[in-house]
Amino acid sequence: MPVQTSRRPQSLEPGSPGWVPPIIPTQPDPGGRGPGGGKKRTKRKDPLWAKLTVIFGAVLMMTSGLAIVGSKAVIGQATGNIAQRNLLGDAGKTNAEGGNSLDGPIDMLLLGVDARQRWAADDVRSDTIIILHIPASHDQAYLISIPRDTEARIPAFEKSGYRGGTDKINAAFQIGARNGGGWEGGAQLMAKTIKSMTGISFDGAAIINFGGFKNVIDALGTVRICVSHEVPSHHMSIVDGKPMWNADAKKTGKPYKPVVHKKGCKEMEGWEALDFARQRYGLPNSDYDRQQNQQQLIKAMAKKATDKGMLTNPIKLNQLIKAAGKAFILDTGGVPIADFIFTLKGVSGNDLVTLRTNGGTYSPNADHTKESLNEQSMDMFKAVKEDKLADFVVANPNVLSTRK
Repeated sequence: MPVQTSRRPQSLEPGSPGWVPPIIPTQPDPGGRGPGGGKKRTKRKDPLWAKLTVIFGAVLMMTSGLAIVGSKAVIGQATGNIAQRNLLGDAGKTNAEGGNSLDGPIDMLLLGVDARQRWAADDVRSDTIIILHIPASHDQAYLISIPRDTEARIPAFEKSGYRGGTDKINAAFQIGARNGGGWEGGAQLMAKTIKSMTGISFDGAAIINFGGFKNVIDALGTVRICVSHEVPSHHMSIVDGKPMWNADAKKTGKPYKPVVHKKGCKEMEGWEALDFARQRYGLPNSDYDRQQNQQQLIKAMAKKATDKGMLTNPIKLNQLIKAAGKAFILDTGGVPIADFIFTLKGVSGNDLVTLRTNGGTYSPNADHTKESLNEQSMDMFKAVKEDKLADFVVANPNVLSTRK
């Protein structure tokens, strides 16, 4: 009996109705401009992921249904003409797995990139790889990070001419983007790689430009972040009291000092929160600490949007929508955006649980050149696939993140 495939949106050909030209969401400098005051990008009619982002709370796209501004019809009208990319390809859920129905558990792939305007589409790796799992009860949400250096069998990918091989998992995005595959191809190959590794199929996906988060946080005002380990920035310095990229700071010829993130909890502006979430050098568990810090940032943004009345203030909401439109590329598996939003209306930022793979520490493979996922981590992914993650966490509390 043939396997049924999900009815996912097909990739559109250039010039066809609804086609959106490939873009790389650019990363602003700490002052909000493009690198070096870079040239402006072509404007879109509508920020592509804007209407969803506030409800996802900067990735989750969810919050209390009472806080949503406007009815389902209004949201549907506002988002009806937004073009979506096919980011999942063959890794979308089949009809046998629920297809494009949102009645059961919902699994989304979140890929974070740190792209700069001058970089080509195939010169970017996805160092942040997160699975968002929402159980069939739709009353909880879980974030699980996959380490960037995990050894992975990357399947053959016709779109980019790749024949298959073994590499670090973060390379899958770059490989899929080659030969015109673009970010869409990069996401598809990453999703295919993760499905092959864990057995998890996805309802949707999002590419998140972490540089674009700055404007989202600025629209929120600040976010509360708790620094567990003091760490000097590997990327930014202070010149005349202002934050600058290290390369730009050196060009000024003025004295500069590194940004240092001190231990403790504080309200952070956009540039500071993003810089902290980027750090892995100087942290006790390197990328594992960075994974937890990025999860903490996502949760903090979701809570801030929900707790401070952002979603009930039309002016603030509009500012957040505009900022969010520059940070996300989205695929909801062909499900109307309004349906996706209202299905998840019962989940808030406070319902978000962040989890760790490999006990939150380095797990080398056989030759110590890459990492592997330990048995407990593989059992956790099995629990995601079977929608038994809550029971798994109760039985394995050490997988819970140590961040607040």
